[in-house]
Amino acid sequence: MKNILNKVYVLLGMVVLLSSCEKEEIRAVLDPAAKPVVTLNSSSLELSKENADANALTVSWEKPAFGFNAGAQYRVLVGKAGSNFAEAQVFSTGSDLSHSWTNKQLNGLLQSMGFEPAATGNLEIAVESILSDAQVQRSEVMPLSAVGYLDKLDLSSPWGIVGSATVNQWDGPDMPFYKTAEAGVFVAYVMLTDGEMKIRQNNDWALNYGDTGADGTLEQDGDNIVVTAGTYAVTFNSNDLTYSIEPLSWGIVGDAAPNGWDGPDLEFTYDPSSDQWRAIGTLADGEMKIRKNNDWALNYGDTGADGSLEENGDNIAISAGTYLITFNQNELTYTVEAIDIPGIVGDASPNGWDGPDVSLMPDFSREGVWVANNVTLTDGAIKFRLNNDWAVNYGDTGADGTLEENGDNISVSAGSYDVEVNLTDLTYTLTAK
Repeated sequence: MKNILNKVYVLLGMVVLLSSCEKEEIRAVLDPAAKPVVTLNSSSLELSKENADANALTVSWEKPAFGFNAGAQYRVLVGKAGSNFAEAQVFSTGSDLSHSWTNKQLNGLLQSMGFEPAATGNLEIAVESILSDAQVQRSEVMPLSAVGYLDKLDLSSPWGIVGSATVNQWDGPDMPFYKTAEAGVFVAYVMLTDGEMKIRQNNDWALNYGDTGADGTLEQDGDNIVVTAGTYAVTFNSNDLTYSIEPLSWGIVGDAAPNGWDGPDLEFTYDPSSDQWRAIGTLADGEMKIRKNNDWALNYGDTGADGSLEENGDNIAISAGTYLITFNQNELTYTVEAIDIPGIVGDASPNGWDGPDVSLMPDFSREGVWVANNVTLTDGAIKFRLNNDWAVNYGDTGADGTLEENGDNISVSAGSYDVEVNLTDLTYTLTAK
């Protein structure tokens, strides 16, 4: 019996020893040199608007040999050369081992980082592998030079319209005039109320024009110009100091449009950054046309469904959805693109938590920026969400001006606000009027 017990003890000892050895063999040890090795498909780029949707840059890397089977996450850092990635742009890729930008995306990135169009932007790029908060390995820095392009027009001018008929009354800021193809001739597309207006420079009364005699000729410090409510194109000729006020609106009409074939039409807004007209709206299954001043005297359809417009052309077939519709009056072309619309919802907003939300409009001069002006809010809370639906919504956890999906409600005090939301970097501002 004693011999048997001895043998059992020996066997148990061997099992413990083997188990200890096995544990020793599978102990994971991180290789500190195991960082991503990065490759760029090009180190010098000249971007072009003509190739806006074509791939411009791809950053790729192989999974590092960590010393064990690690489920790493990765992110790409893009910073100004010599900045050591201070204020770097960060692109998370999850477990993917590459990230790409089109010409348009990389051009927008250059502009957001402060590089002027047609100027060389010197960048540095690195990739970080993330095993935990304490285990982040950064690759060697890769240099990149890229020359961007001007993708938006600068039609700004120092001239504007001020007055009781304008949205900001006599104090301004003024409703802007934009440059035209003719030097010294400017145009403003404005919605005016019954009242008076004048034309002035730099939002200041030092140089202002009115119309003494109401004869279409301007005089410095002249009489106020009387207008009636409507939507207008106001043309100002600074060469001979003449002006004209012409009723002008473009809109979408049809059984696909909110108000059917009888109108009033879904109205376009002028976009000076592209010299085009834009409208955002929810359309039904049906057909539409584009027409001037809510009237059939001048209307456009698309005979051949090729994206080109013809006067009195065929109706344009539309499937139900929410769209950004772009109308190029100069080239008589149009596009219809599906789009998600952010809105303001909450007990501080006009329609409460059930909506419909206060819709924001894109600022076409800035990628990803949406705005709504003169929004009346009460004491309470708001959030931002897409398409009047809770599937995608944003709040501000920490009340730091940064949005998080499904984040905390945003507390507001009663007042009138200009609201801006940047869906690219998930920030927002509420500016009290």
